[in-house]
Amino acid sequence: MTVARALTVAGSDSGGGAGIQADLKTFQELDVFGMTALTAVTAQNTLGVHGIYPLTVEAVQKQMDAIGEDIGTDAVKTGMLFNSDIIRGVAEKLVQYKWDKVVVDPVMIAKGGSVLLLEEAVRALREVLMPLALVITPNVPEAELIAGKPIRGLEDRKEAARILADLGAKNVVMKGGHDDSNPNEVIDLLYDGRDFYEFSSPRQETRHTHGTGCTFAAAMTAELAKGRTVVQAVEVAKQFIQAAIEDTIQLGQGHGPTNHWAYRRRQAAGVGR
Repeated sequence: MTVARALTVAGSDSGGGAGIQADLKTFQELDVFGMTALTAVTAQNTLGVHGIYPLTVEAVQKQMDAIGEDIGTDAVKTGMLFNSDIIRGVAEKLVQYKWDKVVVDPVMIAKGGSVLLLEEAVRALREVLMPLALVITPNVPEAELIAGKPIRGLEDRKEAARILADLGAKNVVMKGGHDDSNPNEVIDLLYDGRDFYEFSSPRQETRHTHGTGCTFAAAMTAELAKGRTVVQAVEVAKQFIQAAIEDTIQLGQGHGPTNHWAYRRRQAAGVGR
């Protein structure tokens, strides 16, 4: 029996909606064996981030070594890396173990507005990590910061995607949740360095969207680990996160988490096939 494996290098979310918790839940729901390299512990819930406690670079690299020297992995997702030293340390290990199916989710700002990536780390992200990425999955605010330009609609997102591709990312998925130029539809863009692909879904009015970016990128990583193409991985990730948002579980007083088991239950019921 061949088991697909995926490693997430990210922070912990004590509220369970984002970070490694969301990644592991997503991997499991998509029949992929999940592993972790923890970069930071956060104290957070649906109301916000109340503390961030980063690990040392050595601790992060030792965790990656533990995976690389024994179990191995078919794909890697990076999430909250927090500072430039951790980014450079993670990049060093990606190169050492020749892990090339890398999904970079450039986690910068939490739903409540807390900064999750220090300003000096953005440069390291551009220069060191993005050239190693098979896919990068920014939302609009993250793309604005990386590309250094404002984004006001679909054409601006396409231009930002070209800029990010020029920085080294082989594929750019520009998420559309923050693009309010279309009030009824969310369009995610995939740019492969030559062509654009659009993935649309109805926009949902809900505050329960904590961890959507982590979950979407984790679903992509799981599908890539199983040997899917980037286009196929985006298609599944889009369906996965749409189900997770629509079939809300309504936890917490603030930005609640998405429903990680919704996609599997829909598939079992024959919905969305």
